[in-house]
Amino acid sequence: MLTAVLLVCLLVAFAFGAPVGLGLGGIAMAVGYLTWGEGIFNIIPSTIDSTYFSFILLAIPLYIYMGQLLTRSGIGDAMFNASQLIIGRVRGSLAISVIGVCSMIGAMVGIIGAGIMTSGSIALKPMLERGYDRRLALGVIMAGGGLGILIPPSVPMIMFASATQNSVGRMFIAALVPAAISIVCLALYVIISCRLNPERAPLGTGDEMKMTPKQKVLTLRDGLFSVLLIFAVLGSIISGIATPTESGAIGVIGAIILAILFKRFKLSMFRHAGFETAILISVAMWIIFGATLFSNFHLLMGVQDMVASFTQDLGLPPLGVIIMMQLIMILLGFIIDEFIIVLMCAPLFTPIAVSLGYDPIWFGILMILNIEIAVQTPPYGFALFYLKGIAPPGVTMSDIYRSVLPFIGIKLAVLILCMLVPELVLWLPNKIMG
Repeated sequence: MLTAVLLVCLLVAFAFGAPVGLGLGGIAMAVGYLTWGEGIFNIIPSTIDSTYFSFILLAIPLYIYMGQLLTRSGIGDAMFNASQLIIGRVRGSLAISVIGVCSMIGAMVGIIGAGIMTSGSIALKPMLERGYDRRLALGVIMAGGGLGILIPPSVPMIMFASATQNSVGRMFIAALVPAAISIVCLALYVIISCRLNPERAPLGTGDEMKMTPKQKVLTLRDGLFSVLLIFAVLGSIISGIATPTESGAIGVIGAIILAILFKRFKLSMFRHAGFETAILISVAMWIIFGATLFSNFHLLMGVQDMVASFTQDLGLPPLGVIIMMQLIMILLGFIIDEFIIVLMCAPLFTPIAVSLGYDPIWFGILMILNIEIAVQTPPYGFALFYLKGIAPPGVTMSDIYRSVLPFIGIKLAVLILCMLVPELVLWLPNKIMG
């Protein structure tokens, strides 16, 4: 009954436009006070201590700052141009470039909303100017930008690892194979659909066709160093040279060095990137605090035992329980963002999955794949509205809904594949880290 009261209060609060962090934390404390009395407020200082003094969570502002520096310095454009130059002779090459580069930009930013808006601001206009089908252009930006939380370094993965006391490094490595499968499947869809309908993607209409050999070399150089920075950040974690937090600092220093080497560093860019990062982190930390309060109160209520007994009463097999959890998270993705889903569901569902004999890292990757789908699913996935915000005036919500459907189908197939074949997720971290 308390769970039902909490969820109804949340829906009402969000419907009236309450701030997410205040809504989650305030409702949990209000319901806790009415049921348990003043003692419920004792969880506030312990939540502050575990939330704001976590060394792992310190990585979040560093990764976001790295992403802001790379995108504001124009290095994100360099990655896009280099990718298009390499595969420009394939029909639909610009769309394939967008999937690859937008996923990397999304990974640099670390947040779905910021990844999609950053990717869209860079890639949408060039695609439409070159005569690409509007739905294809919108769909690949949504698909690529959303992949950012599946490609390390990923802020939701750090939050999952922190909430469940698991290894961030193993999470990062485990995500590589599902991310590669997703990118390959999305690229194959673009190639096949453009071959079946050539009008969706004109061939050879970009500026790269007019570049001199020197311009091509400089473009490839800028793009190569940009990608190498991402691999350096991930490689420092995998090799054990740095913790995820330390690798975030490496990424920030690397982004500044690249901006200086490419003569794109300006004090105004440096300042604006810092301000934007501060705003994003301020919002994120209030959401994390409120969601953690909500999650802690929910756990103190004994919700894990409730869910476990509920699944036993249904008589579901272990995989059936996992599927039920996936459906719940997809429904949550219609109304709340990826941060809150991780903070609410990770401490609630992960112990149940482990008690059923499943690996927590495998379950964490399934959660990230699920969230990526949920926040892009019509009609209420919040990422759809981010894309609408940066789309040209003539683009309707109907256009966006229809553009994302085939890409959501592909990502759903990847989720099901990873659910049925856990070794796709666990083989690489077990091979590298034991």
